Amino acid sequence: MGSLAVNSKKHKVCIVGSGNWGTTIAKVVAENTQQHGDVFEPEVQMWVFEEEYQIPKDSKHASTELASKPQKLTELINTLHENVKYLPDIPLPKNIIANPDLASAVHDATILVFNLPHQFIGRICDQLKGKIVPYARGISCIKGLEVSDKGCQLFSDSIGAKLGIYCGALSGANIATEVAQEKFSETTVAYEPPSMDSQHPTPSGTPGGSPHGSHLDLTQLDGQIQRPTRGSQKQRLMALPAEYPPLHHTNMTKLFHRPYFHVHLINDVAGVSLGGALKNIVALAAGFVDGLGWGDNAKAAVMRVGIVEEVKFGKTFFGDSVRTATFTEESCGVADLITSCSGGRNFRCAKMAVKEGKGIGEIEARELNGQKLQGTSTAYEVHEFLRSEGKEGEFPLFTAVWRILEGEKRPEDVPDMINVEARKASERG
Repeated sequence: MGSLAVNSKKHKVCIVGSGNWGTTIAKVVAENTQQHGDVFEPEVQMWVFEEEYQIPKDSKHASTELASKPQKLTELINTLHENVKYLPDIPLPKNIIANPDLASAVHDATILVFNLPHQFIGRICDQLKGKIVPYARGISCIKGLEVSDKGCQLFSDSIGAKLGIYCGALSGANIATEVAQEKFSETTVAYEPPSMDSQHPTPSGTPGGSPHGSHLDLTQLDGQIQRPTRGSQKQRLMALPAEYPPLHHTNMTKLFHRPYFHVHLINDVAGVSLGGALKNIVALAAGFVDGLGWGDNAKAAVMRVGIVEEVKFGKTFFGDSVRTATFTEESCGVADLITSCSGGRNFRCAKMAVKEGKGIGEIEARELNGQKLQGTSTAYEVHEFLRSEGKEGEFPLFTAVWRILEGEKRPEDVPDMINVEARKASERG
């Protein structure tokens, strides 16, 4: 039997990233660390890339002294308890501390929640090496894939490999502003406790768990793990000290679940990560056809092909670690696809680009307040990977989006580009 002793230490949480979604997750987590003081330290550090920001004249803070000139964003967040640039008009819990010093923000943190544009994660991990406790555990909220000459890698795996820690993933049908406004939504968290962290890791047969979803061999108790994904490496994990509460599914749920933000814990880290990344490519395609005024039928057709290609990509390149049900039953799969193809930023910017006859980069610069679309960069990275594997033709929708972004094809060509079966029949005839 496991020990019933009260743990002498509590988990300290740091949110690495402070954009629209990063600040929203910080709000959710900070509310929970206050509520569950037996497991977590109340204070939540949020790393902020420092910049100066001028409070706009239409802000409710326009009459304050802080609006007289540009101020450091961290000072504004810590004084006003609001991220006035990236999440305006949303009050933040006072236990969120905005910190521009990355090493200071992560100091002694046992839980690191990564939530920043995926093109910056490599640089951030390099800066974090040697700065975090060696038994830290991570959750990646980053929707993208890392593509290199070594292959295609999940950001959860990439973070884990770079920092020598275990990293799970969070993804779902979560438009940040709606979550921040406490409108009901769901999300999926994939986290399989490393065997050395608990005498009772979540069994593979647990409801919501995946019998094939583990990236860890729970029978290897010496800390040696092998992640069966492309470009992965063996690494040795340091066990979470017994002084801390175990990070099993119950306590991970306590970290993220709110009455307005329901969490489902599973073990399929690869499926959760892929769903969050690949749906952004599909959302661009949906935006293209919607911008043409083709209606809901066309958008639904694109979404159907998109979910098929997501599952195929997972099964082709990540094998048995991916469950089809993750894409078809979880918030991180079909629900996120529906949301992203209805009102997400990738969909909206692609639709505007077509309607206005402008490049999507121009729309991005105008609409996103300095932030970047994940769909365009993911589309290019996935295409590069598929081309290196000689499998572009097996993923016609992903390839079609890349060709439109490159200017090789027009949005009007989408039906012909994805109508693979008709082309095959024509060739046979």
